[in-house]
Amino acid sequence: MPLSYEICVVLAVLAAAAVLFVTDRVRSDIVGILVVLALTLSGVLAVDEALAGFSNPVVMIIVAMFVVSEALVSTGIAQQIGATVLKLGRGDETRLVILLMVVIALVGAFMSSTSAMAIFIPVALSVAQKAELNRKRLLMPLAVGALISGMMTLIATAPNLVVSEALQEKGLPPLGFFSVTPFGVAVLAVGTGFMIAAGRSLLDRQKHIQTRNRGFTVAGLVGRYGLADRVNRFRVMPHAPLVDRSVARIQMRQHFGLHLLAFEKRKGGRPHYLQASAETVFEAGDAVIIVGPGKEADRFAVANGLQRLPALSDRRRQDLLQEVGVAEIMLAPASKLIGKTLKEIEFHSRFKATVLSIQRRGTLLTENLIDQPLDFGDAMLVNAGWPDIMHLRKESRDFVVLTLPQEYKDIVPARQQASWSLVIIGAMVAAMVTGLVPTVTAAMLAAVALALTGCVSLANIYRSINWPTVVLIASILPLATALNKSGATQLISSGLVDTLGPLGPFTMLTVVFMVTALIGLFISNTATAVIIAPVAIDAALTIGVPPQAFAMTVAIACSAAFVTPVSSPVNMLIMEPGGYRFTDFVKVGLPLLLLAMTVTVALAGLIYF
Repeated sequence: MPLSYEICVVLAVLAAAAVLFVTDRVRSDIVGILVVLALTLSGVLAVDEALAGFSNPVVMIIVAMFVVSEALVSTGIAQQIGATVLKLGRGDETRLVILLMVVIALVGAFMSSTSAMAIFIPVALSVAQKAELNRKRLLMPLAVGALISGMMTLIATAPNLVVSEALQEKGLPPLGFFSVTPFGVAVLAVGTGFMIAAGRSLLDRQKHIQTRNRGFTVAGLVGRYGLADRVNRFRVMPHAPLVDRSVARIQMRQHFGLHLLAFEKRKGGRPHYLQASAETVFEAGDAVIIVGPGKEADRFAVANGLQRLPALSDRRRQDLLQEVGVAEIMLAPASKLIGKTLKEIEFHSRFKATVLSIQRRGTLLTENLIDQPLDFGDAMLVNAGWPDIMHLRKESRDFVVLTLPQEYKDIVPARQQASWSLVIIGAMVAAMVTGLVPTVTAAMLAAVALALTGCVSLANIYRSINWPTVVLIASILPLATALNKSGATQLISSGLVDTLGPLGPFTMLTVVFMVTALIGLFISNTATAVIIAPVAIDAALTIGVPPQAFAMTVAIACSAAFVTPVSSPVNMLIMEPGGYRFTDFVKVGLPLLLLAMTVTVALAGLIYF
């Protein structure tokens, strides 16, 4: 086939885009827009053809998946999985590597692998710190598991959707929801075995390493302000004088010098925690958390029919800290509150927060705080609900928030909606698997349902969507149209068949995998899928073998981005926290790539030939 004007333009645009992707001098989404403009201005595509990617079902599915990912985080499902991994791992590195790789592969099967990685990096770092394990030997296996998660389901990564769309455009059956799963499971098994047997040692032979504690926990802040032995927990007995009375009527602070932090109430047989407010009513069976001297706390308990309880378990403490927190604040230099007492400024009612302790020029003040005139430089430990603590940040004329505890990062805003989230996502997967509705419809319905049920806040929906990724995919998809329309796809596939056809389908599958992986080293795996999938499918049709085998090989190769840090955002996320160099990815990634290729070619032959 002769090189026409259209073919020359498309190949030139493709080469220019590849160079821009590799050099990274221009943002990838801008490169995508430039591709659209080049194809339009050159006359290769009409305007509606060049912009068709923005209305493509693949793009809407990806947008919906970002919302699903945010819901898993907002409802705490992803974090609960991480906590379970930490518990089951029990500090053993081998067990933790297996758990982290398997769990992130399963979680990433239903959400963005980049989002899954962002969730699990803090989990892995926490595990490494608590068990004094070398983070370098944990984060790389985690990244490998996240990349393999793209091989688990159709919606796990954008290239799978692109490949499926390429099959449909050829009039062929698309990939099923779990079509890629056998390949993902096999690659995960092989990859996990490699990381346990050799991968960790290739990264660093040192297993244990001392890690520094980053920042204060709630317990650390409480101890720093001299309150570690002043936290008391009591049960309100059935006939206690407090029953049916509000917090305001008790006046604990005035009569006993005590601070009531929180209530633990029973709802549906489970403990439910809430910040103590003036209107909160004591009920029989409530547990209350009080800060103050032990003797005064006991005196209050005797006078009001309370029973002392042991400290909260770690699990219940985490539940409490979802509702109630502490922070360290300091008076701003120009604060109008300097010289006034907490009573005068009505601190508690005005800011919905309680000052537990004041640090003044090295001296801790823990008693009679309400009558203490505030001085410039005073640092205060305050207790409040997290939204009220965040509101103090806005009072910049009067306060500077010095320290937020580490637990603030683990706040789950919609944890009460976790059941709804599981039901909706389960229904989405079922609809996709059974084909009850089109995949794009199921994804969009799930996104809307998650928003309407409060699993993800409307304010966070647009923030959760990675718009540069969406723009990149939408603007790169028309490149496939241009390749087909100009005849470039047929030209490349004919060359592939003429060169490799006599060597048999397995050799062709191997070459397709390696070419896809090689291109994926330097440009987006989505762009790689757009370019290679039509070529591979045409080549399969030409030699008379099942095109699904070649399409699947392209999809798996796109997710096998193990070899360089620029191959995937997943790899980029662990560069700094893991302290990795480029060569670390090559040492581990190259053997993994070869193993993935062997497994993929063998399975493709077994399933499709």
